[in-house]
Amino acid sequence: MPAKGLRLVVAEGAPKAIGPYSQAVVVDGMVYTAGQIPLDPKSGELVGKTTAEQADQVLKNLAAILKGAGSGLNLVIKTTVYLVDMADFPAMNEVYAKHFAAHKPARATIQAAALPRGVRVEIDAIARVG
Repeated sequence: MPAKGLRLVVAEGAPKAIGPYSQAVVVDGMVYTAGQIPLDPKSGELVGKTTAEQADQVLKNLAAILKGAGSGLNLVIKTTVYLVDMADFPAMNEVYAKHFAAHKPARATIQAAALPRGVRVEIDAIARVG
């Protein structure tokens, strides 16, 4: 049972959490998402081999979770991008720019030694509720 004032998000069209965490938590008009990896929402299987393909699926998953929380990519304040190889930054950045065409949230990009299920990219977000 969540603490008073917290709403746990279980969004349609987004992969189920693969561990003991919520897809997102809403508190005080803000949405905090869990890190998303490129999982197919229906099958739970990995989508894409390249960083670009994976980043596209990750951002689609984030959009679905934000929608389920009453928000959207246009209300994102900050993202954190985790890459297993900074050489993948240009490929990720190109896909990211398509999803955040007009609205450009603050962002940090971090190289991680490894990510869940051997993926190349993971992204989380903080957004306002719409």
